[in-house]
Amino acid sequence: MVLFRKKLILIMCLMNFIPVIVFAQSSPLKSKIEKIIDKAGGKIGVAVMEIESKDTLTVNNLIKYPMQSVYKFPLALAVLNQVDKGKLSLKQKIRLDKSNLRKNTWSPLRNKYSKGDTSVTLDEILNYTVSQSDNNGCDILFNLVGGTKAVNDYIHKLGVKNISIAATEKEMHASWNVQYRNWCYPSAMALLFYKFYNGNIPSKVSRKYLMNILIKTVTGSERIKGLLPKEVIVAHKTGTSDTNKDGVTAAANDAGIITLPNGHHVILVVFVSNSRDNDKTRNEVIAEISKAVWDYDSK
Repeated sequence: MVLFRKKLILIMCLMNFIPVIVFAQSSPLKSKIEKIIDKAGGKIGVAVMEIESKDTLTVNNLIKYPMQSVYKFPLALAVLNQVDKGKLSLKQKIRLDKSNLRKNTWSPLRNKYSKGDTSVTLDEILNYTVSQSDNNGCDILFNLVGGTKAVNDYIHKLGVKNISIAATEKEMHASWNVQYRNWCYPSAMALLFYKFYNGNIPSKVSRKYLMNILIKTVTGSERIKGLLPKEVIVAHKTGTSDTNKDGVTAAANDAGIITLPNGHHVILVVFVSNSRDNDKTRNEVIAEISKAVWDYDSK
């Protein structure tokens, strides 16, 4: 038993997790998640981490899942890092025009400022990018902080290695395969949420600011939040790809922090990749996994 626990500790260290005994890896919760996954098509990866206890489990973790818009969470961390350093300000104005308000992409920001030729605050663009998953806002932020490589390097310096941020929204829209360059292990995204919530990145003020934006997320309400009580607080970021001509949806994802009835918190990351199921089925799988986690951790 001692040897088994030591092996688990080593495994989690290699996966960039805090070195703790992973009791949950052989728990009834993992078995239930695996049964839910068996009902769905495609590849599904899951990471669960109770923040206060650090108890962790993963399912199908060691796969490079395309993140899609989930990567707007690490982008926001990189932006707020520069805000904390005084290089950027949430009050600073950013020019909007036809060059950065592209058509044929998801952009509530463009819909609001359809004529362009105006300036808005960084605060407004961050809110649109994270809580409404605005693609134009995303690329504006990448340009502001030095591009995808700058964000990728920043996240790696935080100690989160199994993640790649390599392409903008504009680049992903240009070719189907480009989206796979933005990949992540579920455990890596869980670790990033852990460092965000329980660490010193970003600052305390910026952490509260970003938590409020994540809580206001309007996309993917049928996923992590789908089967939870309506009053439950979930700070999360979704990601969804298009469906190609062969009926394959590259990504239907959700990742975030659920507040439990006892005031504790659990991180849940679910990546659904290369699925031929319809939207309803994919969303239901994520919702059922979330409900299983909620039921298990709310006992």
